[in-house]
Amino acid sequence: MTLIKSISGIRGTIGGKPGENFTPTDIVKFTSAYALWMKSKSKNHKVIIGRDARISGDMVSKLVSATLIAMGIDVIDLELSTTPTVEMAVTGENAGGGIIITASHNPAQWNALKLLNHRGEFISDEDGKNILTIAEEEQFEFSTIEKTGSYKINNSWIDKHIELILKLPFVNKEIIDNANFKIVVDAVNSSGGIAVPKLLQALGVKNIVELYCEPTGIFPHNPEPLPENLLAIADEVKKQKADLGIVVDPDVDRLAFVCEDGNMFGEEYTLVAVADYIMKKKKGNTVSNLSSTSALREITEKAGGIYSGAAVGEVNVVTKMKQVNAVIGGEGNGGIIYPELHYGRDALVGIALFLTHLAETKMKVSELRASYPSFFIAKNKIELRKGINVDSILKAIHEKYISLPCNSEDGLKIEFGNEWVHMRKSNTEPIIRIYAESKSEQSANDLAQKIIKEIESISSAMKDN
Repeated sequence: MTLIKSISGIRGTIGGKPGENFTPTDIVKFTSAYALWMKSKSKNHKVIIGRDARISGDMVSKLVSATLIAMGIDVIDLELSTTPTVEMAVTGENAGGGIIITASHNPAQWNALKLLNHRGEFISDEDGKNILTIAEEEQFEFSTIEKTGSYKINNSWIDKHIELILKLPFVNKEIIDNANFKIVVDAVNSSGGIAVPKLLQALGVKNIVELYCEPTGIFPHNPEPLPENLLAIADEVKKQKADLGIVVDPDVDRLAFVCEDGNMFGEEYTLVAVADYIMKKKKGNTVSNLSSTSALREITEKAGGIYSGAAVGEVNVVTKMKQVNAVIGGEGNGGIIYPELHYGRDALVGIALFLTHLAETKMKVSELRASYPSFFIAKNKIELRKGINVDSILKAIHEKYISLPCNSEDGLKIEFGNEWVHMRKSNTEPIIRIYAESKSEQSANDLAQKIIKEIESISSAMKDN
C-alpha cells in the first residue's frame, strides 16, 4: 500500500493508515492545501473537478468537493469526464484551477488528485512544492458558514470538447465519413467509453464496435495500454475485420492503435503519426520527452522543422513546447499535445487527427506504420543498495562517454549514432530507470545490458569503498 506525494499532486492506494495510503484524511489535507494555494494565485475562487470511472472515484470526488466548499471555493463538477476535458473546462469556465480525480493507467486500487492551474495545465514544480509545504504544515483554515463555496454539476463539457475538436482546421469530418471506417474501441470500462464513441459518431464513423465501454470502473485488464494488455482488442479487430482498434487509458490522455491485422501500431508511434500529419499541413517544430523514440526527430527534420527533447513529465514537455513554439508535441506513452486546442495530453484530439490522416493517405493502418522509421525501445531498471549515490553513478557514466553527445537535463541521455540510452533516477526509490533505443530489439537490449553492467560495476566499486 502506497502514498506518493509529488509536485503534480497526490496518488496512492485506497484504504489503510493516514500518511501511508490514499485515505480521506490525506485527500482533505491536500485538497485544502491546493485550495489555499489557488486562492493566493487567482481572484477567481472557482475550481473544476472531474473523475474517471474507477470504483473509488465517487467517494474521492465527494471528499474533494466538500473540502473545496469548506475552503470557500465554488465547485463545478463534471462528474464522469476525461483529463483533457477537465483541462479545457478550466479555461472555458474561467476557473482558477482544476482537480482531476484519476490514477491514470494505474490499477483499480489506486486513485489520485491531479492538480491544474488557471490555464488548465499541470502546476509547475515550484507551485507543487509550495502546495506540499502548505499541506505538511497545515497552514490552511476553513471558511465560516457565510463564506463557504457553492456546488453545481455540469455534464456538458465532453460535448463541448468534441465540438471544439471538430472546429479545428486540420480535422476533416467529411473525409473520415467517406472513408467508412469500422473501428473497435477499448475504453477499459472507464470514461473513455462515454467520450470516444461519442467523438467517433460526431466524426461520421458509423460502424463502431464497443469493447469494455461501460463506465463501471471494473477494469477488464491492466489499464495501461501496453501490447501485453491488449490481447482482447487485437483478437476483436481481426474477428470483426475492422480497419483499426482504438485504445485509451482510464482518463483518456493516452492513446494507442491496433492495426487491421491485430498487430500493435505502437504507443511510441501515436505521436509520430499525428505529428507527421500536422507537419504536412503546417511546417514547424516538435517536442517529446527524452525517453521517446527518435522517429519523431527524423520525421521533423525531414519536414524542415526542429525537434527538441524535454525532461520526462507533461509539464516539462509543455514548457519546452512554448519555448520553441512547437506545432505539436507529447510523450512516447501515447500522449498527444496539440496547442491549437490546448496544452495537455488529449487522446480525443489525437483520434480525430489520426483518422483524418489515415483517410487522406488511403493506407491500411499497418501500411501507415510501415512508412515510418522503425525503432525499438528496451525498458529496464536497476534496484540499488540504499545509501548508493545515484547522482555519482550517473556522473561517472557521463565522464566515461563525455566525447559523445550527452544531455543531463533529466538524468543522463547518451547518443551513440542512431542509438541512445536514457538513465533517470527514481524520486521515490533507489532505482535507475534505463531506456535504450536502437533499430532492432536485439541491439536495443544489448545496448541496455552494456550500460547496466557498467552501472553495476561502478555501484560495486562504491560499495567496496
